[in-house]
Amino acid sequence: MTAPATQFKAAAKTLAADLRHRSLIQTALGKYEVKRDEMKARFQDWEGARQVAADIKFEAINHLDRYLEQFVARIEARGTKVHWASTAEQARQIIVGICRDRQARRIVKSKAMTAEEIHLNQALEQAGFKVVESDLGEFIVQLRDEAPYHIVFPAMHLTRGEIKDLFDRKLGDAPSDNPEVLTMVASRVLRQEYVAADVGITGANFAVAETGMISVTENEGNARLTAALPKTMITLVGIEKIVPTLADLALFLPMLATAGAGQLLSGYNTLYGGPRQPGEADGPEAFHVVLLDNQRTALLADAEQRDALHCIRCGACLNVCPIFRNVGGQTYGTTYPGPIGSVITPHLRGLQEWKHLPFASSLCGACSEVCPVKIDLHHHLLQHRRTARAAKPVWWEKLAFRGFALLVNTPWLWRLSLAVGRVGQRFHGLVKGTKLDPAYVWTQSREAPALAGQSFKAWWRERGRGTTDHGGTGPRDRRPGTRDQGPRVTSHESSRNDPGVATKGGTAHE
Repeated sequence: MTAPATQFKAAAKTLAADLRHRSLIQTALGKYEVKRDEMKARFQDWEGARQVAADIKFEAINHLDRYLEQFVARIEARGTKVHWASTAEQARQIIVGICRDRQARRIVKSKAMTAEEIHLNQALEQAGFKVVESDLGEFIVQLRDEAPYHIVFPAMHLTRGEIKDLFDRKLGDAPSDNPEVLTMVASRVLRQEYVAADVGITGANFAVAETGMISVTENEGNARLTAALPKTMITLVGIEKIVPTLADLALFLPMLATAGAGQLLSGYNTLYGGPRQPGEADGPEAFHVVLLDNQRTALLADAEQRDALHCIRCGACLNVCPIFRNVGGQTYGTTYPGPIGSVITPHLRGLQEWKHLPFASSLCGACSEVCPVKIDLHHHLLQHRRTARAAKPVWWEKLAFRGFALLVNTPWLWRLSLAVGRVGQRFHGLVKGTKLDPAYVWTQSREAPALAGQSFKAWWRERGRGTTDHGGTGPRDRRPGTRDQGPRVTSHESSRNDPGVATKGGTAHE
């Protein structure tokens, strides 16, 4: 078992048993679902909007080279410096180099999942820069020295009492646990950082090829201050964030707000097209855009799963995922948790090391149903399972499935196993939930279903010789005076003719 898999299993076991944590997350996401559904109802045709959004992203991703060239040409024409980063290491080096060239000392940073992906904060701090997160949720988890819990809600696992204690301990100022008071405490600290910062770093929700602009969506206004006040602005954006035209944002901005936070539209939606132009009163003196690949082109080459690049990072799939709702975001041990993380992380960081994530799924399909750009998430999880096992088969799993196939395709062996199982379950309580229990993996946290006292085939034969509840004399009613035409077949004939009974290549016999 890999180190990430070991960490995931340990953390999942702990948090799944933490009823307080589960209650916090279930309550928060329950409120989100109410608002999300209210906003979805305001769309004339939500499913139609999903299809249009999926078509737009399909066009953008399948002609990514052309749209990237168009975006770069437009934004460079207004004085922006564009950098191409093939790997996370290269992106870190580019951004550290820009900060050194600008002789920066203090950096303020708005929410950027790509920055989390490449571990940018750690690289900047190791290079001697002070980095402060300006998004309130990100600021809180930074003070706690931990990773964001959720793509959209970084600190959703914390109560306001815990945040008050944190501010009192780290900032020396927390008069009460009132959310507005706590927000003002953070604002007073962050305002000083905006003014003192030499460099502001942002992410991007979309990059518009037609106009060469970066689109940033937020609810606090911190990204605007991060971009406007420092003399140098750096935007780190994944190459998949391209959309063809400015008009596309008329669909994507409300869809992102609805699916991501249950809003009709986010509080601040800003477009950045370059550094301060002659005659303008504000804006950065220098603007750098770093286009990040980091295995995205490798995913683009995978025709089966390239639609994962359509993701707009709304977090809707996390919110409905039963695994995420029980084990939480930090359990995953990677930048992108939940279903979308379980699909793209194996591409970004290696399938064999992260193959446990696709198996951490109920395959209920809720993620695919809510995705605003219609990514086929649950089937991609199955494809990862298949690919991982094909590359490195597990010998005991192969042996177990061969044994199971033999069992269900051998009638007498199947009947014997049922008989033994019915006897054995009477004594199951003696070892239930212990390491001696053959079903320990299941029964340590669940009830084992009891075997039926009678199989369907046995019931069918019995009813064929008896009287039915509806007055007939077998499974099918007979007219008075006629001979019994009900099923009186041998076990061999039953195996061949009963559609519920397996033949060669089938499954169960009883």
